[in-house]
Amino acid sequence: MTARSLKVLRGLALLAAVFAFGVVMFGAFVRLSNAGLSCPDWPTCYGRATWPEQQHEIAQANQAFPDRPYETHKAWREQVHRFLAGTLGTLVLVLALVASWRRPWARYAVIVGAICAAVGVGMYIRGEHHWSLWISLAAIALPLIAAMGLDRPGAWRISVLAFAVVVFQAMLGMWTVTLLLKPIVVMGHLMGGITTFALLAYAALRFAGVGATNDSYAGLRTAVVVGIVLLLAQIALGGWTSSNYAALACGTDFPKCLGQWAPPTDFREAFVLWRGIGVNYEGGVLDMAARSAIQITHRIGALVVFCYLAWLSHRVSRRGLRAQGLAIAVVLVAQVLLGISNVHFGLPLPVATLHNGVAALLLFTLLATLARTQKRQGDAMFLSYGHR
Repeated sequence: MTARSLKVLRGLALLAAVFAFGVVMFGAFVRLSNAGLSCPDWPTCYGRATWPEQQHEIAQANQAFPDRPYETHKAWREQVHRFLAGTLGTLVLVLALVASWRRPWARYAVIVGAICAAVGVGMYIRGEHHWSLWISLAAIALPLIAAMGLDRPGAWRISVLAFAVVVFQAMLGMWTVTLLLKPIVVMGHLMGGITTFALLAYAALRFAGVGATNDSYAGLRTAVVVGIVLLLAQIALGGWTSSNYAALACGTDFPKCLGQWAPPTDFREAFVLWRGIGVNYEGGVLDMAARSAIQITHRIGALVVFCYLAWLSHRVSRRGLRAQGLAIAVVLVAQVLLGISNVHFGLPLPVATLHNGVAALLLFTLLATLARTQKRQGDAMFLSYGHR
């Protein structure tokens, strides 16, 4: 691999990571503005590549989907989100191709996987859902196998793996619509976006040479990984809270819930992951006791994560990584304040959207810290892999 190729990989990974962050933010905006079903079909919007704008187009849309009247102020949000996600998918495909190019079998696996993904979408549009599913699974499996088989540093494998995740993320986006905002799917779609961002961000960090010159920070690695796992679990719990419309289940009270320390709750009903198909989950289907249980669990999870990451920030700083420790602390405090503001001010859209974005930024600070604890892979090492 030439120095120019490595520079291209760095640039692509960074661009894709920044773009993924934007997609995560815009996806949160769509979800929180209740626009998730504003286009009742997929990948089109009322049968159009864009969305209806003229009066006769809107009339046709309402006639074709009488159960879902067209909402002008919402449909564009959902379809623009799909365009952005498609653009991200293209960026990740290019990144995967560049990362696997010197291994012909891996390159062909990525190319065939991309073709399978395109064919799967076409079959879904034609109504051949069964075959579309199997072909889409092949589109995920091929780059996944390629990533596992690459004999290169982690950044290369991650770049190829990210393409498999993006294809699965597209399937989750489709199921979000077709399964009518089923909470487990909506939560999975959120986690798919966060995972895509995390993989791309970590690859960008490693391609940029972030790391240590020796193993002096190796002792921090396990603690940082535990922090990442806890944060991902809390993000998933936040997705479950949002998808079940439980963000304001405790009203605007904090730290109490509905004016009580122990309000009526139904934890068993709150965490039923799979319910019947065909139910429209827009607006939520749980009663207040179940929603309160979800909100209280989310708050407890936030407290656990806050305490652990506060300790981790202190430990990282004491071990010499002061910039990383300070970054974790600052973003952590911002995230907690945004969470409290969500409740206190009644879930204002800008604050709720920012709460999602800062969660991704907090994850990035942990990933950057993890990269810093690992041994740096310099340009000479990177370049040597291209000549094997």
